[in-house]
Amino acid sequence: MAYQPVSNVSNTATLQRFLSLPQGDKIQAEYIWIGGTGLDIRSKTKTVSSEVKSPEDLPVWNYDGSSTGQAPGDNSEVYLKPVAIYPDPFRGGKNILVLCETCLPDAGLTPLPTNTRRAALEIFKKTAAEKPWFGIEQEYTLFYQDGRTPLGWPTNGFPAPQGPYYCSNGADVSFGRDVVESHYRTCLYAGVNISGVNAEVMPGQWEYQVGPCEGIEAGDQLIISRYLLLRVCEAFGVVVSFDPKPVAGDWNGAGCHTNYSTLTMRTPKVGIDAIHAAVKKLGEKHAKHIAAYGAGNERRLTGLHETASIEKFSAGVADRGASIRIPRQAEADGCGYFEDRRPSSNMDPYVVTSLIVKTTCL
Repeated sequence: MAYQPVSNVSNTATLQRFLSLPQGDKIQAEYIWIGGTGLDIRSKTKTVSSEVKSPEDLPVWNYDGSSTGQAPGDNSEVYLKPVAIYPDPFRGGKNILVLCETCLPDAGLTPLPTNTRRAALEIFKKTAAEKPWFGIEQEYTLFYQDGRTPLGWPTNGFPAPQGPYYCSNGADVSFGRDVVESHYRTCLYAGVNISGVNAEVMPGQWEYQVGPCEGIEAGDQLIISRYLLLRVCEAFGVVVSFDPKPVAGDWNGAGCHTNYSTLTMRTPKVGIDAIHAAVKKLGEKHAKHIAAYGAGNERRLTGLHETASIEKFSAGVADRGASIRIPRQAEADGCGYFEDRRPSSNMDPYVVTSLIVKTTCL
């Protein structure tokens, strides 16, 4: 009998048999952190014995930073500082997901250079009075396990041109809905403020929205939502890509449009002036923002496929070809929010959200 490799696709029925076994008074805490590339999301499990009500109830832990590109082999320990807790949709029950900062093994838990959350938190503390809100639109592309062929595409060739896939329904135009629905429900279970999903313009590409979230929670919840998506895709045996231009040619790229408002922007009568003032400040710092808005973004921001050119800042009402889109409703109401359409799908949400606030409020 020929050898059959074990698939990494979950055997759901068998798994549920074991997950239904009692676990006594123990809690499984999945510690989650961002690895050395800034894009890889790592995790490992710790058993804790008592009820956990806040991150402070959990111990600081460590991992081998030499295996994640965050420490040398002769001084490899990196500390994990718990900062946020969410219910675990995979194990259920009283088990939890624990979002962590990565820190040096010193008394002050100094943040690693790849720990962008700590600096963002300081900016949000300084601007707390403005109550900055974010709604982040995370686009992503699903691939078969080969990592080269988007879901629904022929293995050699291309599907029909873009047009019928956006917000589509039907087996010939919609690919990966089981993944999308499963991810949606895990986000709701975990307490992520996911506000919607839709199929995107390129076949095999989808989007979900996280928010509104205030301050640091926008980054926290987006990172947890990405972790949940990776785990769901693992169970279905598909690969998720956050590359800003996953397929070269006449196909839409993938962004992470960031909707933003402050308390002043949301205030009737004065809000629209605050929006225009903030957009002007963003235009003056266009190059700085582009440099921080994601790797490979130059392949996406070409001025085509519903993007502005990376070289030139622009803004407009209801204009999806501009760097900044001001919704028509905000203009009509005299207050509201605006959308920064420049961030790429692989952007660091802590960097992007805090930079927008720093530029517009500090």
